[in-house]
Amino acid sequence: MKLYGVTGWKNAGKTGLMERLVTEITGRGITVSTIKHAHHTFDVDHPGKDSYRHRSAGASEVLLASRTRVALMQELRGAPEPPLCDLVKRLNPVDLILIEGYKRDSHPKIEAHRAETGNPLIAPNDPNIHAVASDVPLALDRPVFDLNDTAAIADFILSEVGL
Repeated sequence: MKLYGVTGWKNAGKTGLMERLVTEITGRGITVSTIKHAHHTFDVDHPGKDSYRHRSAGASEVLLASRTRVALMQELRGAPEPPLCDLVKRLNPVDLILIEGYKRDSHPKIEAHRAETGNPLIAPNDPNIHAVASDVPLALDRPVFDLNDTAAIADFILSEVGL
């Protein structure tokens, strides 16, 4: 499985770019899975639901299954966050795994950048960022794409990973 990341600061457009890339790339007949890093406590379950009750009672893992979806929730309960490489191993095989976040990991990435956030670019100090998708023109030592030119960004990523 090929890996490629979308990184950037908060409100830089990462999630929107990820969503557009998944649509674009799967529309080309390429299978895609995603991994999203969250920097905060999050919950995909709701109080009162059976699965929430199982988890709250102390279950380490709760697997929900239906005809249309399977979801596995794992409680770390103080254990360290699993590294990205371990999370990738948990996914079923696909052509491409797009990864949102994980700024500090060493997989190839494209940086999403919006000038209005006022954040500095990460790319100049990170050789793992192979291109930047920006809402303003930039002069860099690597490709710069219009943040909304999803087809060109997808072409670049697919070329980079050999798909």
